[in-house]
Amino acid sequence: MRGELLSLDADAALQAVRVTALGAFVAAQEAARRMLPRGRGALFFTGATAGVKGFARSSVFAMGKFALRGLAQSLARELGPQGIHVVHFVIDGAVQGDDGDARGDRLTPSTIAASYMAALRQPAGAWSWEIELRSKDEAF
Repeated sequence: MRGELLSLDADAALQAVRVTALGAFVAAQEAARRMLPRGRGALFFTGATAGVKGFARSSVFAMGKFALRGLAQSLARELGPQGIHVVHFVIDGAVQGDDGDARGDRLTPSTIAASYMAALRQPAGAWSWEIELRSKDEAF
């Protein structure tokens, strides 16, 4: 949902936050139920810059992404000592299509996936809880 504060419908805003935040919470619960008995696993959450700083006319999106980031941070502290690697990825920039970018220097589904796989391979002694991803050309 995008729009100026006074133009937004509260019920629609609640539904959007429920999908973003509560949806991630429920998915994490179900995954943790399966991972904790094994003492290992990974939960990766995809966030956005809006979870770190809000933008005008994006209040509802920011609320959901801030909640997602807080959930990931809390779960990293709760589940990490039990062998579950929790990572929140901040996708900072426009994601472009995988249309033959052989250089791999753009933020595409393939370059994002490669970063997720690198995080999955991190040794337990040096886990990240948050990783920001951006193209080398992204202004920040």
